[in-house]
Amino acid sequence: MDLQKLKKKLLMEEVRRQRKKSKFWRFLLPGSLLGLILLFAGLAFYLTHFDRLLEEDYAQAERRLASGDYEQALDDFESIYRRHPTYQRAPQALFQSAEILNLYLRRYQEALLAYLLVEKDFPGSEMSRRAREQVAEIYKNRLRDYPRAIVAYQKLLDSGAREPDRMQYEVADTYFRLENFEQARIEFESLSKSYPASRYLPEVRYRIGVTYSLEGDQVRAAKSFREVATTWPQSPFALEARFGLATVLEEREELQAALAELQLLKGVYPNQEALAKKLDQVQRRIDKKKRAI
Repeated sequence: MDLQKLKKKLLMEEVRRQRKKSKFWRFLLPGSLLGLILLFAGLAFYLTHFDRLLEEDYAQAERRLASGDYEQALDDFESIYRRHPTYQRAPQALFQSAEILNLYLRRYQEALLAYLLVEKDFPGSEMSRRAREQVAEIYKNRLRDYPRAIVAYQKLLDSGAREPDRMQYEVADTYFRLENFEQARIEFESLSKSYPASRYLPEVRYRIGVTYSLEGDQVRAAKSFREVATTWPQSPFALEARFGLATVLEEREELQAALAELQLLKGVYPNQEALAKKLDQVQRRIDKKKRAI
């Protein structure tokens, strides 16, 4: 009998325990779900609020830049990039800091490092492409480090630049600045063949003539200048080509032909003072020859 009572007592305790567990889980599960919902809601609110704060920081940096407060704008953009590198506008923030260093503060070495960091941290982005172009421009036009500029422009060409004819032009122009006229001409010729519809073509053909003239090859120089004048008569470089042709003809002692070319430029050549001097110079040489006969 005692055994039966013991079994019954144990059974009743087990039933009570199961009921307690059931109540526990009935309360715990909804509570857990509610907690998760609140957690995700809080996270979503935080992220939304955080993005809004970052947008406000970015807008403030832009306002400071527009107002001319370049140092503070630089600090703001750099802070956005450093503290939040995964922010969607972090590439623009870093690029803007490089632009401020380059265009406004003229701290070119620091600007180079910032542009190169854009390339490194955000490869393949639009900001990366623009940064590569700015690196080349700084080397060429700011630091006048022409060998590095050529490498930078060539890198742009090799990576599929949006304006390959312009990049090719920059390569040729940089060789010209190095006074490597032969290589400059090779690059200009390459541009002519590769991009026959390029807007740079009149200037390119004119500058090919200039390289020949500088090297003393007056026959080829004259041919190039005539080509430009007849092929692109409406281009400003047609006028420059005629002036260049007149100079070549004068050097070849073809003074009457030189004078005729110069007279065609009266009233249309952009530098009338230089034209007047050249006309006077050629006319005096003609008169001197006549007196010598």
